Amino acid sequence: MFVQAKGIRALAGTSPAVATLAPRGPATAGRIDLLQAVPGLRWLLTRRWFQFAMILPNLVLFLLFLMAGTFGSPVGNRNIIIIFVWILWWFLLISVLVPFLSRAWCIVCPFPFFGEWLQRRALVDVRAVDPKKGKGGPGTIIGRNRYFGWNLRWPKSLTNIWLQNIGFLGLCTFSALFLTRPIVSVGILGALFVIGTVLAVLYRQRAFCNYVCPVSGFLGLYAMASTIEVRSKDADVCAKCKDKGCLAGGERGWGCPWLMYPSKMDRNNYCGLCMECLKTCPYANMTVNLRPFCADTRLKGYDEAWKAFIMLTLALAYSVIYLGPWGFLKDWANIAEKADFTGFLIYAASLWILALLAFPGLYYVAVWLGRRLAGADIAPAKEVFLSFVYPLVPLGLLAWVAFSLPLVLVNGSYILMVVSDPFGWGWDLFGTAQIPWTPVIPDWTPYLQVPLLLVGLAYGLKTGYGHARRLFTARGQPVRAFAPVSVLLTAITVLFLELYLG
Repeated sequence: MFVQAKGIRALAGTSPAVATLAPRGPATAGRIDLLQAVPGLRWLLTRRWFQFAMILPNLVLFLLFLMAGTFGSPVGNRNIIIIFVWILWWFLLISVLVPFLSRAWCIVCPFPFFGEWLQRRALVDVRAVDPKKGKGGPGTIIGRNRYFGWNLRWPKSLTNIWLQNIGFLGLCTFSALFLTRPIVSVGILGALFVIGTVLAVLYRQRAFCNYVCPVSGFLGLYAMASTIEVRSKDADVCAKCKDKGCLAGGERGWGCPWLMYPSKMDRNNYCGLCMECLKTCPYANMTVNLRPFCADTRLKGYDEAWKAFIMLTLALAYSVIYLGPWGFLKDWANIAEKADFTGFLIYAASLWILALLAFPGLYYVAVWLGRRLAGADIAPAKEVFLSFVYPLVPLGLLAWVAFSLPLVLVNGSYILMVVSDPFGWGWDLFGTAQIPWTPVIPDWTPYLQVPLLLVGLAYGLKTGYGHARRLFTARGQPVRAFAPVSVLLTAITVLFLELYLG
């Protein structure tokens, strides 16, 4: 039966999240059950049409973006695909959705839409089967649902986010191209649709989202800091449950598309907020909690740690290139306009070396030095390293918010322009096409960036020291163990402040 432990592993495929389940449900200290606090919210989230209703408008909008990028103006600031995707969407994603709503973007993301439809052959309804009686029908039975396509298991060696790490770093290396050339953005967004669809036909459930999508990797990392979570309410109820509908699915909904075991989730990293577990739980024991910022504090592998290194490196590199006084660096990165291939190769190689080797190496030295200063090797080296890398999550998230803030404050007027003239064809649908470029409070921007960085540093130091106290218990050891990393985190923050204030 699929309810046995080894059967759960087989049902979920080869998800690393399932392979490292917590034995009990999460703590509820400091949580507010939103489904109880907000009237009507449980009713809304448990409707079968909920996610389709959320995705459909966004799908239409993205198809409009692809049309505008293909047939509209080649000038970046006159084309809606550039302004809406790389300025408005990015700002809302990193500054609002991730910090406050976890992976809410995954609810409305259009990229897996066609693939999931081919898998399920249904937009709203559920294909529920009895696994004992329904084996003779078409498709593949996974849990209590029937799926179509090949339904292969994702390769075990790739059940991590390394592909997402490399893909995201690769895209960001060529950021100047898709930030200025609409047709390049069409190619990138179109490729995500195609890859997501092909992988859904080949592999079971959300393999594309879990292991390939370049956006998904950093969403999972920074969702750890978010103020909402989907969790079980009572671990004892889940322990006694024989139905396991949150994992296996049934007549009320699909088994977890993200290959998670929802009732045992204790982190946000791989939960796409699809709300299927709320629908399928027979005891209404799954809920959505409001929780403190940075409530998840555990990294589970080097792939997640390197995502943190990559993200902070990119935030720092972009700040240096676009906000620093070194114009030649901007010219090197701007291969689209300058065509300085030698300079671009130097820039690209430096970026990759810094993100994948130099910064992680420097961080490792700081962690190693802290362990030596603590005078004890009781805690495993890997656990200490991953625990001390976690502070890069709040610091990196707030650093990205600080970097993204000027994008919308300085270029926000372009949003009003392209709404009236999305293709750059001279339209004026809402009377805003001729609004002049008007930066919003540009002189105030640094004073907004500074507190963001300081808050990120404060949370990083707080959570890092908390890990140090957990791992090193003798008097004075936590301070000595975390001191080198705290100095490094402070130095990184000072560097950001120098760039933003200088």
